[in-house]
Order: sequence, then structure tokens, then C-alpha cells
Amino acid sequence: MTSAPDNENGKHLTVRCQCGHVSFPTPAAQPSTVFFCHCTECQKQSSSAFGTSAIFPAEGLFPLDRELAARMGVYTRDTENGRSMDCYFCNRCGSRLFHRIVAADGTPRPSVAVKAGCVEGLDWSAARMHIFARSAVVAIPDRCEKYEALPPWMKMD
Repeated sequence: MTSAPDNENGKHLTVRCQCGHVSFPTPAAQPSTVFFCHCTECQKQSSSAFGTSAIFPAEGLFPLDRELAARMGVYTRDTENGRSMDCYFCNRCGSRLFHRIVAADGTPRPSVAVKAGCVEGLDWSAARMHIFARSAVVAIPDRCEKYEALPPWMKMD
């Protein structure tokens, strides 16, 4: 697992949408990992070759503050193996801010994937892992950690 170093002041970072309507602190001062996802869903969501996620604990963000929830919309889609993914976005500019996977039994995952481009001050130096490389439409540098699908340690249930 790739870990980003502590930010300089140890304070939480800020997640902000494109228009600034939605802004909130990250649930922790640093993500547990940052990765590039080349799955076709992330390609569509990002309108690009891949999506970039910074993984944070859900605790501290969920349950969502009432005011924060009122500023966002939620798109829920099915994933593999009977799970669903709640995708949160700004209800003004449409920027996707984060998503959280929910198991088939309704149990939400204890982590949240924040869209890394929305995290102000994120240390990008640790972002070298590429997942779902089998769907990549751009070359992935040889020096990067690469997985055809998910890494074995990235449990999806």
C-alpha cells in the first residue's frame, strides 16, 4: 500500500468543488493511499483516460453534516458482485467529489474515495499505483506499481 507523507502542518486538507459551493476538510490529515484507476467507469466519470482517488477513512465525514449533504447530489450505481456505489457531486457545478461503496447487505465501506483533483494541497508524489491497467488507454510508466485489476490487498467487500 502506498502512503502519502504527512502534510507540513499535520492539519486536514480541504476538498473543494470547481465552483466552491462545496468545501469540507478531509477526514484525516493525509490519505492512506492515492491511486490512478483506469477502469471504464472512472474513464467515463472523469471524461479522461483515468480517475485519481485519495482514500480516507469514512469516519469524520459520515454521517454527512446536514448542510454539506444539502449542497450535494448523489448518484448511485451498481458495481460488481451486487454492491453499489454512492457517488457524491456538487449540485451546482457537477464536480464529483467522492464515492463510497456499499456492500450487498447495505453495509457501507469504512473508507471513502475522494477525487484527488479536488483535494487542495495533496502531496501527489506518492501517487504511483495504477489499478485496472487492463483497461488503460494511455501508457503506464514502467516505474509505476501496476495491477491488471485490483491489488490483492484492496478488498472490495
